[in-house]
Amino acid sequence: MANETFDLVVIGAGPGGYVAAIRAAQLGMKVAVVEKNATLGGTCLNVGCIPSKALLQSSHLFEETGHDLAAHGIVVGAPTLDFAQMMKRKGEVVGATTKGIEFLFKKNKITWLQGTGRIEAAGKVSVIGPDGAVKDTVAAKNILIAAGSEVTPLPGVAIDEKKIVSSTGALELSEVPKHLVVVGAGIIGLELGSVWRRLGAEVTVVEFLDRICAGIDDEITKFFQRALTKQGLKFKLGAKVTKAETTGAGVTLTVEPAAGKNGGGAAETLQADIVLVAIGRRPYVAGLGLDKAGVKLTERGRIAVDAHFQTSVPGIYAIGDVIDGPMLAHKASEDGIACVETLAGQKGHVNWDLVPSVVYTQPEVAWVGKTEEQLKAAGVAYKVGKYPFTADPRSRANAATEGFVKVLSDKTTDRVLGVHIFGAEAGTMIGEAALAMEFAASAEDIGRVCHAHPTVNEALKEAALASWEKPIHL
Repeated sequence: MANETFDLVVIGAGPGGYVAAIRAAQLGMKVAVVEKNATLGGTCLNVGCIPSKALLQSSHLFEETGHDLAAHGIVVGAPTLDFAQMMKRKGEVVGATTKGIEFLFKKNKITWLQGTGRIEAAGKVSVIGPDGAVKDTVAAKNILIAAGSEVTPLPGVAIDEKKIVSSTGALELSEVPKHLVVVGAGIIGLELGSVWRRLGAEVTVVEFLDRICAGIDDEITKFFQRALTKQGLKFKLGAKVTKAETTGAGVTLTVEPAAGKNGGGAAETLQADIVLVAIGRRPYVAGLGLDKAGVKLTERGRIAVDAHFQTSVPGIYAIGDVIDGPMLAHKASEDGIACVETLAGQKGHVNWDLVPSVVYTQPEVAWVGKTEEQLKAAGVAYKVGKYPFTADPRSRANAATEGFVKVLSDKTTDRVLGVHIFGAEAGTMIGEAALAMEFAASAEDIGRVCHAHPTVNEALKEAALASWEKPIHL
C-alpha cells in the first residue's frame, strides 16, 4: 500500500467513519478505512448501541413474561432465565451487524487497513500494529478523522472490567449481579441499569447532579424518574463517588454529598458486586498525530472544524464524537455524509439543532429540538400541547399507556420548536417530529396530517393540535 494513493482515508470505522466511506465510494472516490479493532462498526455496533439494545429487548421480554401476560389471558409459569443463551443471542446480533458492514465495504470496493491510524502530515497516514510498529503508510488526497469517543474515567475509581466496569464490561458480565451500583444517571447508565434490574439485580444509581438525565425536558424527567423508581431502581442524587476498594466479595464505594464531605451530610459506604462507571464519554484524540500534523483542538478537547468539517489543516477533516455537537451515532453518520458530499462538490449540511435523542428504557424517552427550560432562558414565547397515551386507543390496546407527548410551538408563528415523548414507542415516534421540524412545520401542520388509526403516532397528532388550538380526543 506504500505506493498507493487514495482519494480519502478514513480513520475509524464506527457509524461516522464507515458511513462516510460508503458514501464517498458511491460518489466515485477511492477509499480506505483504518480501523484498529478486529471487526468494523466501532463502539456502537460492537460494544455500545447494538449489544445494549439486544439485551434491553431480551430483558424486557423476560420481565413481560413474568409480570404482564396474564392480563392478556396468557397464563404461564414463572420464566427461567437462560443467561448463556441471552448473551449468545446478543453476540449473534452484533456479529450479523458487523459482518453486514464488511459486506458493504466489499460491495463498494473500500479498502480496510487493520491497525491504528496516525496522521504523519497532510496527505499521509500510517497504520500502526498492536506492537506499536508501523505496518503500512498510505497517501491520501483527503483524510477524515472519525475516531469516535472513549469512556470518561472517574478519579479514584479504577476500571478493571471485572468488578468495576465501563459500559463495555457491563455488556459482558458472566452472571446477574446481586447488587449493581451505577455511577452516573445518564442514558448509558439508566439503560444498562434497567437491563440488570429486569434480570434480578438490585440496582442503585449514584448521580452527581440533583436530577437524572441532564438535558432532558424537566417535566419529562420527573415522570421518567418516577417510572424507573417504581420499577425498582434506587437513586442517590446530588452525590459523588470518591473512592472504590475492590475486595474478594465485591466493591466498597465511598459516597459523599456532591457539595463536599461537610457540605450536606456525612460520607457513606455502598457495597456492590459490580460497579458500572457511566459518567459520560470523551473524544478519542490521543495517538492520532494531531500535534504533529498541526490539527488544533477546542477548549473542550475536541477537534476544531469549520462549517465544512475541515480542521485547521487543509485536507484533514473530522466528524462525529471528536468534534462539537451531540455524541450520537446517527449524528456522526450525518456528519460523514455531509463532509464527503462537500468534498465531492455537493452541498452537505447537518442541522445539529434537530438531532433526535432516545433513551431506550421502558418506557422510552425521546426528544428533538428545544426544551421548555431552553425556551424560557432564551426569552422565547411558546405554547405547550400535551396528550397522554391513556387517551390513545392503540396504546390502550397494547397495554402501554404510561407517558405522554409534549409539543412546544412558537406562540406567534406556531412553528414547532421542540417535541418530547415519554412512552413505549417514543424512539420510533420521534422520527416524524424530526422530519416535520426539519421542514419548519407548524403544530397545525402536524395536526392536520392524516394519521393512520389506530396508531401510537396519533398521540403526536393530538399533542400538536393541543399546542395549536385544541385536541379532538381529550
